[in-house]
Amino acid sequence: MPGTELFGNEERKEINDVLETGMLFRYNHDQQRNGIWKARDFEAEVRKITGAKYAHAVSNGSAAIAIAMAASGLGAGDEVIVPPFTFIASVEAVLFIGAIPVFAEIDETLCLSAEGIKKAITPKTKGICLVHMCGTMADMDGIMAVAKEHNLILVEDAGQAFGASYKGTSVGLFGKAGSFSFDFFKIATAGEGGVFITNDEEIYKLADAYSDHGHNHVGNNRGMEQHPVLGFNYRISELHAAVGVAQTRKVPHIREVNRKYKKMLTDILSQTEGISFSELTDPAGDSATFLNILMPDTEIAKQTVDELNKAGIGGFNYWYLNMYHFINQWDHLKNMKTASPLTAQVLGMPQDYNNLHLPKSQEVVGRLISFVIRCTWTEEEVKSLANNIAACAKKAMPVHA
Repeated sequence: MPGTELFGNEERKEINDVLETGMLFRYNHDQQRNGIWKARDFEAEVRKITGAKYAHAVSNGSAAIAIAMAASGLGAGDEVIVPPFTFIASVEAVLFIGAIPVFAEIDETLCLSAEGIKKAITPKTKGICLVHMCGTMADMDGIMAVAKEHNLILVEDAGQAFGASYKGTSVGLFGKAGSFSFDFFKIATAGEGGVFITNDEEIYKLADAYSDHGHNHVGNNRGMEQHPVLGFNYRISELHAAVGVAQTRKVPHIREVNRKYKKMLTDILSQTEGISFSELTDPAGDSATFLNILMPDTEIAKQTVDELNKAGIGGFNYWYLNMYHFINQWDHLKNMKTASPLTAQVLGMPQDYNNLHLPKSQEVVGRLISFVIRCTWTEEEVKSLANNIAACAKKAMPVHA
């Protein structure tokens, strides 16, 4: 992935700043840290990219989306609409804030559709956890209309879509709050890290306290801080934030190169009969971390995957069989295998997760093959990859013609 491709002196410099002070904790100890505040710097860089009024760095993207939901007012017993195609952390976050996940259909955007959300709404629905998958963005006009019509709280998990936008607005800023992941596999990485964003000051203050045992972070004596709410520990370390600072500064360059290479791949592959692409609701806002191709049907997609593997072509995901990104493999969720009882189990769930009827999602994910785009490729490598993908797809087509 792009972020990990570009480790260098910039990351070393930021880390050494922290090591020289010995202050790995993100709060207080003002004199010892000698003006070094890497978490604050990280948050500032995220605000530059997104245009958010407020950003708060935390331990990981899973924590960030859980904080976004809690600070937005979602909690015990609330039904929250979620997609069946997402890294499972989005659904886990709903469960562990005490809410109840309700699955709805995605479409060719690879995200929840406005129509899918409408069909999943019940009198108990309180929120939507919208996930922007594979570097792209959902149909925000349609989804915002549904959210407003039904007075639903919208939060956005943009863990895979940092740097993406829709009609000039960053993903993560359409609902009450949004979140990003900066784990090892994202466009920018902190090793482990996540960032919560919002334009609402009160929600930001809640998130800030909630992520650090309720501390309000007023004054310079941690032992005398007030606790406006109960919270838990989702803090990021200064070392992780230091890596995030350097990496986030590289995102505009990575995004520019990714878009160039994605266009090259798309132009070449569009000439191959049977290959289409996921729907981009705003091509100008694409972070371009993935090339998402759609084959004619699931069987041809599977055959194409077989041909790609035979040809030794790596760097792709077939999500339909992926253990953590699509509901088909989530047996532990379907059967609610938990360490201790959850609110959803006590109150009961409106859906039988073992018998969900999501034909559109099954069809789209079954056809989908996603290729990671690398900003360190050469143009010749891009052309070679496109031609190899096309050749594998052509071999797969006649088998099921």
